[in-house]
Amino acid sequence: MKNPFAHLPREARDTLFLLAVIAWVILPQVGQLPLWCSLLTGIVLLWRGWLALGARPLPGRAWRIGLLAVAVLATWATYRTLLGREAGVTLIVLLLALKTLELRARRDAMVVFFLGFFVMLTNFFQSQSLPLALAMLLGLLGLLTALVNAHRPVGQPSLRESAALAAKMTLAGAPIMLALFVFFPRFAPLWGLPSDALTGRSGLSNTMEVGNVAELALDEGIALRVRFDGAPPPQQQLYFRGPVLSRFDGRSWSAASDLDALAFTRAAPAVQVLGAPIGYEMTLEPNHQRWLLTLDVAPRPPELPGGRRALPGPALQWLSSRPITDLLRFRVQSYPEFRYGPSPTPDGRVPPALAPELHLPPGGNPRTVALAAQLRQQHAGAEPMALVRAALERLRDGGYVYTLDPGVVGEHTADEFWFGSRQGFCEHIASAFVVLMRAAGVPARVVTGFQGGEMNGVDGYWTVRNADAHAWTEVWLAERGWVRIDPTAAVAPGRVGRLERLRAPPGAFAGAIGAFSPTLMAQLRANWEALNNRWNQSVLNYTQTRQFDLMRGLGFDSPSWDDLAKVLGTLLVLGATAGMLWTRWERRRHDPWLRLLERARLRLRQAGVAAPDQAPPRALKALADASALPPELREPLGAWLLALERLRYASADGRSATLATLGREFQRLRWPRPSP
Repeated sequence: MKNPFAHLPREARDTLFLLAVIAWVILPQVGQLPLWCSLLTGIVLLWRGWLALGARPLPGRAWRIGLLAVAVLATWATYRTLLGREAGVTLIVLLLALKTLELRARRDAMVVFFLGFFVMLTNFFQSQSLPLALAMLLGLLGLLTALVNAHRPVGQPSLRESAALAAKMTLAGAPIMLALFVFFPRFAPLWGLPSDALTGRSGLSNTMEVGNVAELALDEGIALRVRFDGAPPPQQQLYFRGPVLSRFDGRSWSAASDLDALAFTRAAPAVQVLGAPIGYEMTLEPNHQRWLLTLDVAPRPPELPGGRRALPGPALQWLSSRPITDLLRFRVQSYPEFRYGPSPTPDGRVPPALAPELHLPPGGNPRTVALAAQLRQQHAGAEPMALVRAALERLRDGGYVYTLDPGVVGEHTADEFWFGSRQGFCEHIASAFVVLMRAAGVPARVVTGFQGGEMNGVDGYWTVRNADAHAWTEVWLAERGWVRIDPTAAVAPGRVGRLERLRAPPGAFAGAIGAFSPTLMAQLRANWEALNNRWNQSVLNYTQTRQFDLMRGLGFDSPSWDDLAKVLGTLLVLGATAGMLWTRWERRRHDPWLRLLERARLRLRQAGVAAPDQAPPRALKALADASALPPELREPLGAWLLALERLRYASADGRSATLATLGREFQRLRWPRPSP
């Protein structure tokens, strides 16, 4: 395929290539930068490309100063500061684009290169995903290619040759990069990215308004991964506990106040566990929250890395000592069978600490309150569990539907579910069930988190997605304490037992693949998620603990920072020595065209022709023509030297051979034997 830019002058070609690389490096930032910044950057880059194509003069100083003033003032107006991560990234992107408008000398090119490297690093403030890393690796190769090209001022070297040399440089530096990654000390929490680099994605919060979790069910993103030590528990036991919501204002649920939670914690006895524990390793995706989302129930704190601490929260929750803004992997043990909750009063009544779990707004959901009175009358004298069974029986046999689109919810949310639409997502069902239980005198609350998961057959990890977000309930029974009741299982048993989630319709591309092969899409996703998980576990989650574990595997009994420094120093010395030996082994000139020209000079000297060190090909031809070389060598040698000159200095259309072809032709020249 013919190069569409081959007819351009070298300066225009190199400038357009550099502008394309800069645009590629900035592209991942577009979603995070202000709209005006993205537009201004794009306009400047297109303007610079237009100037390069037409060999037009660059704008004067007044234009550049004016654009710089606009960039600074707009940044200040947007952030009210020129410091900080967002303002700093915005300014550095604008400076990179504006610097291309004064790209005249090699010094200006060097500034552009280093600004480009810095902007490339700022992309990782927003994400450290594998696709972004691969994209930035391509950007790195592009910047190195432009840098190599800038150091080859003679002639018109092809971008392919410069790219090949840049790739070799990258491969040569890869061992040092790997050694620095593995052995450079990680001083937590200083190692890593700023804590505000990521925003929440799980959708869980201290409040739940009917309708929010239904929107989250459309998100197939990964919330957490789990690897069990042994056989995993059944699907119906995979409840990952998040915020517990006990306060209800008629429409939205929220967590208990600090005073209510403190009173409840003091009144509740320690959790009593039964049976064998389940050991597992959990990897939480960044969610900007503090909930550790363990399986019910974890009586001992999870083992957190990097100086974090697991703090006990209310209602069987474990909280991280600081928000989870990067990938967090930890080990924990949970007991599926447990008993927890305050004891009843001596006369068998509900303890005062559970008053918030009985509260309902006055005048709200009157039909649900009447239904609760009817149930109490029908089961007079029976245990509260009879009321629970009656409500679940109504859900199973009353024509209620589990749906992703429950419609608009009015003021009396429970009444509309029980007597109106009779359809809803898990949050609607859980909310209506808790309102009914409270109206019947049974303490109840809503628990949010994740339920279920699916095993990835490629790497053996259980994947829990944002679509697995779930809301269930807990009721307090005098003889058993808090008991999990999932009313959604009564409406749609497959949601809990067989993980039959509601799903959004697939896109056109995914639908086409699914129509072609029903299992291909699932296999592709499983392989991609396994690869992404390996990236997360091996690269993003390479912590102090794993670093010291590696040192122990290398034979260090009690590894320390001194040991890391010794190993790293030894590897760097070995790498420097190998580089020095390689440099001595290589020719002093690394340009393959110059090496071939030097070989011609050397053979001419051996044949008795005084060839100066700096003689170009045409001068060598003149010296050969005036020498006593035999005609059968002099003529093909002269043609070869002229072809070598055209390869370096002529346009693409004027080149008659490649460097490899000329190298083979040089080998076929019949040189006279050197005199002894």
